[in-house]
Amino acid sequence: MTNMLVSAASLIILGLAGYAGYLLTLLYKQGQRQKAARAARIEKITESIQTIALATVQQQCDLSEASIRLCVLLDAIPVLPQPDYRGRFPALHALYDKVKNLPTHEARAQQNKLERRKMDLSRSEWEAELESQILLEAETLAKFSV
Repeated sequence: MTNMLVSAASLIILGLAGYAGYLLTLLYKQGQRQKAARAARIEKITESIQTIALATVQQQCDLSEASIRLCVLLDAIPVLPQPDYRGRFPALHALYDKVKNLPTHEARAQQNKLERRKMDLSRSEWEAELESQILLEAETLAKFSV
């Protein structure tokens, strides 16, 4: 009777150990998929940053739009700890801070011409003030890697 109980207990323990091993294997595979997805996301964001930066250097993208797109992409890179991109690219972030809250699309269309002209003038002044620094930072970002 005792041998039977020991055998039954051994089978139960062996079954539970096998199931635990199976769950650990599933967990490992899930971790590998997450790592691969994270790496693919980093690669896609990096390519986008390089493309926008190159377009900025070639003056195919205006500075305000570039600052918004580049700052958002830099913040979206899934790395911890997050590097100090604000410190590395201060001109881009300075322009971003000035233009990020300007109305766009429908909100801009609802403003009268004088208000739009004032915003455009301010934006142009900010871009002119920071242009040379932003172009240098864009050259750096055209070769960006994490």
